[in-house]
Amino acid sequence: MDEWTKLKEYEERIRALPPGRPLTKTDLFTPDFLLSGQGDLEMYYAPHNEYVQTGARLLIVGITPGWTQMELAFRQARDALQAGMPLAEAARSAKLAARFSGSMRSNLTGMLDQLGLKEALGLSSCAELFEGPHEKLLHTTSLLRYPLFRRGSNYTGHTPRLDKSAYLMKLVRGAFPRELALLGKPLLVIPLGQTVEAALALLEAEGSIPHQACLRGFPHPSGANGHRHKQLEEHLDSLRRQVSAALG
Repeated sequence: MDEWTKLKEYEERIRALPPGRPLTKTDLFTPDFLLSGQGDLEMYYAPHNEYVQTGARLLIVGITPGWTQMELAFRQARDALQAGMPLAEAARSAKLAARFSGSMRSNLTGMLDQLGLKEALGLSSCAELFEGPHEKLLHTTSLLRYPLFRRGSNYTGHTPRLDKSAYLMKLVRGAFPRELALLGKPLLVIPLGQTVEAALALLEAEGSIPHQACLRGFPHPSGANGHRHKQLEEHLDSLRRQVSAALG
């Protein structure tokens, strides 16, 4: 753990959360965990982006953690700390439990399997990137390091548009380049959707982050993106070529 993480600051507040049950928005949407806000946007602390898998070959980047990830990360960190686990191990366990959890993870791994990624990495399925001995190949993160909500619902990159909001881009520029520097240079960056892809291109163009091999045209895997299968099919040949060029 170093000065980059806030987990030490929040350790006692997490340890004091109600034990033995899932957590609610009433438990977590409190002044104790509120980091910042503007208008109808509020950003809350969550512990799962406090761990960086240095040396990872793949970097998957979303917009912001959602409620499902936030709750799982807090629950895992709470249980770990209440059980006496060291802070660094609690951070890692929260990360592994919460990263792109739920249906998002199964959608994502199914889409990645179609790109030739599992063959390039010697896996039977990209699901192995999230569990088991191959998890060190992958680091996951978000442009907005901590969960952002609009009127209590997950922020989706719109209203306001991420790249048009000075408040949000200041948050992105304040955290994401530092995380990338801690990570080291992965072989392939996979942005989830056009909003993330455009923001990464902007950061690269202005010199905030170095040039990266970036998978372009990969759809957002959320179940809310009902066009993801069609979008993937339209870009499949290009995506497979990009994976082969980066990892082949």
